[in-house]
Amino acid sequence: MDRSDVTLERMRSFVRVAERGSLSAVAREHGVGQSTVSRHVAELEAALGVTLLNRTTRRITLTDEGRRYHAEARTILRLVDEATDGARSAGGDLTGTIRISCTAALGVRHVSRILFSIQDHHPQIVVDLSLSDARIDLVQEAVDVAIRLGPLVDSTMQCRTIGRSRRILAASHSYLAERGRPETPDDLASHSAIRMSNLVGGAMLSLRGRDGSAILAPFDGRLWVDHGLAAREALAQGRGIVAAHIWLIDDLLAAGTVEQILPDFTPEPVPLSLLVVPGRTRIRRVRMLIDALAASLATLPGLVQD
Repeated sequence: MDRSDVTLERMRSFVRVAERGSLSAVAREHGVGQSTVSRHVAELEAALGVTLLNRTTRRITLTDEGRRYHAEARTILRLVDEATDGARSAGGDLTGTIRISCTAALGVRHVSRILFSIQDHHPQIVVDLSLSDARIDLVQEAVDVAIRLGPLVDSTMQCRTIGRSRRILAASHSYLAERGRPETPDDLASHSAIRMSNLVGGAMLSLRGRDGSAILAPFDGRLWVDHGLAAREALAQGRGIVAAHIWLIDDLLAAGTVEQILPDFTPEPVPLSLLVVPGRTRIRRVRMLIDALAASLATLPGLVQD
């Protein structure tokens, strides 16, 4: 084996292909042609004298040698990243790319402005923000930090709990003027709900009374959406009643466009957390990102601490 042929570029291409299971996805990620990524992997295999990947027309999988090499290569690349980060930051300025995944509505309404502020303070930082309500694999997507709403199931990631996001039932003044104001949870049966199609549950909404009692209320309607910003727009346009996070509609509430209804009955608050790939906290810019996000998210409208 010629050690000079085992380059960091080839190693990075292999690691990302192993994690994403796709040559084309890694090519798009790196901004190169698929043939370039394929060549990097082939050249690395030739230098090592072993086959790292099994390739078929349908999928790419790791060989036994590939699995062992992937684990060791990831450690090497992490150490290289940490050393590079330390050298670049010796002068005090943070540099490099930080990759964040966030639920779409929260990202547009609040997180984007937090990231703008980070860039204002650290002009050498490149921000890569991915907005999606899908639960992604942080390692596979090369994400440093994910902002998650809801219960967590991935125990392999480091977690930092920010608090719980309160939700309320809200409707516009125009809707209430036309349809009347519900006085009890059962009155919701005769009203139009704006429902989130990507949330599990039937045409019932779980509410909590001020006395702590749990109540199931009818909650159905003709409009289903899979994006929080669409629900916000429908609410503002008088299309129905929505169970909304306060941070999603705080400006509409302040402007008097919409108002809370049934204030004695509220949906359960939703946990808000930061997920971090283990080991990434050794990178200064990632630590800075985590601290900045945690401090700013803690001040979100409607967020309560446990």
